[in-house]
Amino acid sequence: MRTAFDTVPFYRERWALDGRTDPTVVPGRTGSDDGATEPRDLRRAVVDLVPLAGGDTRVDAARGLGHVLDSARRPLPGTLVVVVDAAVSPPSPPPSDLPRGLRGCTVDPERLGADPDTGVGAELAAALHGGRPVLAVGGDKDLARLCAALPGSPVHGIARLPRRALSEVDAGPYGVLHDPLLGYVGAFRECGRWHLDWRRVYARRTRRGLALTLLTQRSPMLVDVLVEGGVRGAVEPCPRHGTPVVSL
Repeated sequence: MRTAFDTVPFYRERWALDGRTDPTVVPGRTGSDDGATEPRDLRRAVVDLVPLAGGDTRVDAARGLGHVLDSARRPLPGTLVVVVDAAVSPPSPPPSDLPRGLRGCTVDPERLGADPDTGVGAELAAALHGGRPVLAVGGDKDLARLCAALPGSPVHGIARLPRRALSEVDAGPYGVLHDPLLGYVGAFRECGRWHLDWRRVYARRTRRGLALTLLTQRSPMLVDVLVEGGVRGAVEPCPRHGTPVVSL
């Protein structure tokens, strides 16, 4: 947070106007939402989230997937990891932080259904027919659309890993946690709890709900971001692992 205040225009202006050098509201100072920031404000100011030294303005919606996969479902070597996303146009870049030996791609099931024999569709079909392991990550409806878009392919060979928003942690007993701005931030573990990727994601409670900070990032900087839609959850240590878990 100190680095963000020192180097990123958005936070320098926002916090300095409140007379602060960190996002925590202090007595006698103005502020809102305990110092946290609405996602819509960040999207409108992506250019100002770039550090003064320069950097990328692209928000990576697939960021962090490689770090949470092992906790949710350890992929076999050589697995093709398919991120299914029908909401993004053009599709997001493939995940860049997958473990060595895994290949990733992003697919829009609607576009795939229109032309299944080119690009990602051809690679996916070849993997399935060749017996290569395939792991599809996405929302429940998007995963169903992916299978419907692959007629003639052995879709039973696709392992499915549901993607949940933090507001959906009670929607099912497995999967990965995702935020459209911050990327993948946690996973469901064998202890039966939703674990944050605590080495890379910090969460705190505010009067508007949970706010997240990416701890390992360069640009754009995403600090103390309120969860989309507001999630009044709890952050507490897991009794079994001792690391942070979230619950509603």
